[in-house]
Amino acid sequence: MKPILLISYLHLSGGPPPTADRVEDVRDRLRDPARAQGILDLTGLHPRVQDIVETTPGARELLDNLADYAALSADPRRIAIGCAGGKHRAVALVELLGRRLRADGRELAIEHRHVRFPRVLKESS
Repeated sequence: MKPILLISYLHLSGGPPPTADRVEDVRDRLRDPARAQGILDLTGLHPRVQDIVETTPGARELLDNLADYAALSADPRRIAIGCAGGKHRAVALVELLGRRLRADGRELAIEHRHVRFPRVLKESS
């Protein structure tokens, strides 16, 4: 099997999603964890955010489905996951999926396109 590239990105930039064999837009699929207490300034690279995203209803099923997709004989090369800000859900899902695929012996690369961008949400008053 060839290496697979996992990409996280944001949808609010107005541009098209990255070119990929599979693109997942999780904006309407998974609850946004950025409103959880104390994580707004964290990213999906942080274990706390990953835990919150992974326990969001529907996330484990999505990760299972993506891991199954990555194992297809068609040998997908690129999987992209996007969310509203490209900092929490998409990044955490890419990291969680990457961990799972590496444990299965897959070679992969990870690209977080917008994790360092300024956050989209503001602190609530």
